[in-house]
Amino acid sequence: MDLDFFKQTRILDGGMGQELLARGMDSKNTLWSANALIEKKYHKLVEETHKDFVKAGAEVIVTTTFTTRRTRLRDNGIEDKFKSLNIRAGEIAQKVKKDYPNILIAGGLPPQNFTYEADERSKDEIYSNFKEQAKLLNPFIDFFYFDVLSSINEIEIAVAAISEFEKPYLIGVHISEGSELPSGEKISDVNKIKKDKLLGIILACVSPENYEINSEELKKLNVPFGFKINGFLTTKPKTGYMTSYKNSKSGNPNEFLGQRKDLNPENLAILASKFKKNGATILGGCCEIRPQHILALSKIK
Repeated sequence: MDLDFFKQTRILDGGMGQELLARGMDSKNTLWSANALIEKKYHKLVEETHKDFVKAGAEVIVTTTFTTRRTRLRDNGIEDKFKSLNIRAGEIAQKVKKDYPNILIAGGLPPQNFTYEADERSKDEIYSNFKEQAKLLNPFIDFFYFDVLSSINEIEIAVAAISEFEKPYLIGVHISEGSELPSGEKISDVNKIKKDKLLGIILACVSPENYEINSEELKKLNVPFGFKINGFLTTKPKTGYMTSYKNSKSGNPNEFLGQRKDLNPENLAILASKFKKNGATILGGCCEIRPQHILALSKIK
């Protein structure tokens, strides 16, 4: 893969988990998008949703592996499905690429413990979790995408964990509020990380307002940068993300994170145009960003 791929404007896909829910997938406990891989009746839905993002203009699709991390499956009593679910996600992404050979597949490596929180477990445990998921995805993908990571420590460990696969990677950093990662670190601390195969750095699953607050710091890193914007009202619920999720009646994060009504495709395109003029070359969406939004982004490319 060309390491300069993101030096020109590229369009990423939107939020698979929330889109699958919007299209009728049931969510069980905290399984979210993983349920679409568990139940055979949803496999075609995953494929069609990927394809709809591609038809809208996405040049990259991310594997549906955000909740196929070992810890989340263990919490739901199905850790034994870890291998099969990650492989299935890769196989479905490859089906899409067979029909659209020009797209790239990003192997989504999520935070290996909790979402929107720094992983405080031992380095060895985090490393093992990243490496085993990366090994399963590696045969199916063009590059790795560290999806919504919340600390520099996690990113450094993830980079080390994929080194043997000799594939490039895109970093997705999360900031819930203000200008600090959940770990308390700054975006500038990303400079500590090895950059041999770095494709770029984005803010992942953030509001457009939060992206704008932090865009100048991203720009100073002197690598391709951009965003995967979300349509939630917050990613920092008062009772904590996982506590809120476990108490959720629907299994839909909208229940406790809220859903913005103002971020329609037209408004997102206006904001993205502004961000693009400021140097962003990686334009995409996360939760609540649908194919219609990606189509709007593709029109400003």
